[in-house]
Amino acid sequence: MGKPTGFMEIARQDRRYTLVADRVHHYREFTVPLTDEEVGRQGARCMDCGIPYCHQGCPINNIIPDWNDLVYQGNWREALDVLHSTNNFPEFTGRICPAPCEASCTLNLTDEPVTIKTIECAIIDKAWEKGWVKPQIPQRRSGKKVAIIGSGPAGLACAQQLARAGHTVVVFEKSDRIGGLLRYGIPDFKMEKHLIDRRIAQMQAEGVVFRPNWHIGKDLPSQRLVDDFDAVVLACGSESPRDLPVPGRELEGVMFAMQFLGQQNRRVAGDPIPDELGILATGKHVIVIGGGDTGSDCIGTSIRHGAAKVTQLEILPKPPERENKELTWPNWPNKLRTSSSHEEGCDRQWCITTKRFEGENSRVTRIHCAKVEWTQDNGRWVMTEVPGSEFPMKADLVLLAMGFAHPVHEGLIQELGVQLDDRGNVNADTLRYQTSLPKVFSAGDMRRGQSLVVWAIREGRQAARAVDEFLMGRSDLPR
Repeated sequence: MGKPTGFMEIARQDRRYTLVADRVHHYREFTVPLTDEEVGRQGARCMDCGIPYCHQGCPINNIIPDWNDLVYQGNWREALDVLHSTNNFPEFTGRICPAPCEASCTLNLTDEPVTIKTIECAIIDKAWEKGWVKPQIPQRRSGKKVAIIGSGPAGLACAQQLARAGHTVVVFEKSDRIGGLLRYGIPDFKMEKHLIDRRIAQMQAEGVVFRPNWHIGKDLPSQRLVDDFDAVVLACGSESPRDLPVPGRELEGVMFAMQFLGQQNRRVAGDPIPDELGILATGKHVIVIGGGDTGSDCIGTSIRHGAAKVTQLEILPKPPERENKELTWPNWPNKLRTSSSHEEGCDRQWCITTKRFEGENSRVTRIHCAKVEWTQDNGRWVMTEVPGSEFPMKADLVLLAMGFAHPVHEGLIQELGVQLDDRGNVNADTLRYQTSLPKVFSAGDMRRGQSLVVWAIREGRQAARAVDEFLMGRSDLPR
C-alpha cells in the first residue's frame, strides 16, 4: 500500500450535508464533497489487511484497495479504469448504495471504516468533469439482436455490456423516460436525474436504442419480441408492492409510496400535474408505514412539501444502536440506521401494527394502531399484540412503504408463461440467467426479488455475459 501506516495516522473523514434549514427547501443533492487532497488522504487509510473483506461485502466485487491506493497516489485516471472494470455506473452506487463494503472493511472493527463510497463517487465525478468517460464503441458487430425489457440499473448494465460486445440492443421501457426506479423511485435530492441522462447519451453513442413508452405485454405482445430478437432479457424489477389489507384501506389518502415518490419526481422534472391528481403532503399529518429506504425517501419528500408532522411506523423492534462485531463482521449487520431524511424531522416508532383506517367523506383522517412484542419460540420469532395497547393517530396522508412482493405477473410474465420460483419471481439461476424459455433471460429484482442497486448492476453484467455466450458460444465479457 502507498501508506502502510495511514490507518493509524489519519482519521476517518466523510462527506457532510448542508444544513437542514437550507436543504429542505429544494430537491437538489445536498452532499458536500471532499477536496481531492482529502479524498487522497482517505484513500491512504486503506490498510494492507491481507484479505480484503470489502471484496466480499461488495456485490459487484469492486477492486477497492487498488483504486483507494491509486487515488492516494494521485493516479485518478487509472483509478477510473479500475473502478469501471467492475461497475458500469459508479455515480449511481456512489450516491444511493448503502455501502456493504464499508461494513466489511477491516477498520470497521473499530467503527472507522475507509470511506469507500465517498472515494468511489469522487473518482467518477472527477472523471465526468475531466471528460474521461467516453463511449466504448465496438470494432465489429455480431449481427445479433437483443431486446431488454426494463431500463432500471439491471437493464441498463446488461444493455451497455451487450452493446460493447457488438450486439444490437434495444431497451423497452413502459414509462415516458428511461431509468426505472432510478428515475421515478429515487428522490432527486438523493440522486439528480442528469446523472442518468448523460449515461443514456453515452450508451446511445455505443449503439443502444431506447424505446420509452413501450409497455410490453400491453402495447406490444411479448411473443413479438421473442420472435423478432435473438434473445430477450427481462429486467422489469419487482413492482408488486406489499399491501395492507385492513379496514379502511380503500379510503382516499392511503396509497403506495411509489405513487407519491414517482409523482414528485415528475413534478421536479417539469411535468404538469393536474391539481385534482396531485399528491402533496403540505400541511398534513403524514404516516409512513415501513422502516426501509423507501420509507425514508417518503419522509424527506413530505418534509420538503411542508408536512405538519411526519411519523414513521415499523412493525419490527428497534435495532441496536451498535452491532456486536464479534458476531456480525464482516457481514451486513442489523443496527439502527438514521438517514439524512430522518435527521430532517420525523417521529420514529417501532413495534407498531396497523389495525384500521378511519375517515370522513371517503378520505382518511385517522389511523388506529397497537403495540406488539416479539418473542422467540424454538428459535422462531413470534409477534403478539400487546393487550389494551391500541391507540389512534391523526392521519391525512398514509404512505405504504413495506417493500415489494415480486414482479408484476399480469401482462408480460403471464403472456410468456415463464416459470416462477416459490416467491413469485422469474425462475433463473445465477450462471446462465436463462428462464424456462431458451431465448429468454432475466436479471435484477425481477429474478432475485427486491434488492439493492449494486446487486442489480451485478446481475445485469452477469446476464449480459450469459446472453453473449448463448448467442456466440463464448464471451469475453467479465462476470
